[in-house]
Amino acid sequence: MTVAESDQDLATRVATEAGVMLNDLRRELDDVGTTYWEMKDEGDVAGHRFLVAALQSARPDDVILSEEAADNRRRLSAERVWIIDPIDGTSEFADPPRWDWAVHVALWERGQLTAAAVAMPAIGRTFTMGPAETVPPQKNDKPVLVTSRNRNTYSAVAIAHGLDCLVGRLGSAGAKTMAVVMGEADIYVHDGGMYQWDTAAPAGVAAAAGLHVSRIDGSPLVYNAPDLWLPDFLVCRTELAEPCLRALGAL
Repeated sequence: MTVAESDQDLATRVATEAGVMLNDLRRELDDVGTTYWEMKDEGDVAGHRFLVAALQSARPDDVILSEEAADNRRRLSAERVWIIDPIDGTSEFADPPRWDWAVHVALWERGQLTAAAVAMPAIGRTFTMGPAETVPPQKNDKPVLVTSRNRNTYSAVAIAHGLDCLVGRLGSAGAKTMAVVMGEADIYVHDGGMYQWDTAAPAGVAAAAGLHVSRIDGSPLVYNAPDLWLPDFLVCRTELAEPCLRALGAL
C-alpha cells in the first residue's frame, strides 16, 4: 500500500529539490560568465517552472500564487492556495558565493498556514513546519537584530534603539527569518516593502518553532488576501515580543 505524501512532506520535498536544481544552475551560469542580470532572470524562471510543475503534478486541483506569475484570482475562492517564491533574494543568488537566498513554499488552507518550507540551498538546509525547528538559547547579552543589507527601515531603527540591539545584515527575508530560527539572531523586522510570498513560508516555519510572528502593529499575518502587498513583518523570540512592539509604538 502506497502512503500518500502529506502536504508538509510535499512542501519540504519540492523546496529542497528546487534548491538543489538552482544551486547547480547557479554554478553552471557562474562558470560560463553569465551576467548578474541574466543570472537573476534565469534563476527566477527556472525556479518558478520547477515548483509549479511539481505542485501541479502532486496537487492538480490546488491554486498557486507565485511571485513570478500573474495573479490567479481564482485563489480568492479557493480553500487551498500554495504561496511560493522561487528565489527569495535574487540579488544574493546572482552574487556567488553569497548564501543568503532561499526558496519558499507554503500552503494557505482555509484561513491558516498548514504547511511551509524554506530551503537555503547554499548551506544545504531546509527548514520546515513539521517537524518544527528547535530554536537554540539566546547567545548574547544584547539582542541581535538582523535587517536589510541596503537600507535602515523605520521599524529596524526603532527596535535597535529601543532594545539596544547588536545589528547584522543579510539578504532575503527567508534568510533573515531563518537566522532567528537558527539562533544566530533574535529579532527580524521589516516595513515598507514586502509581498505575501516574501513571508508566508518563513512565517509558517518560525511560528511552528515557537517564535513570535506578526505584523509590526502586533496584528496577525493574513495571506491569500486580495491585495498582494503585505508590507511589514516581525519575527522574534517570544520574550522579546512585548519590548519590540512597545518600541514600535504598538503597545
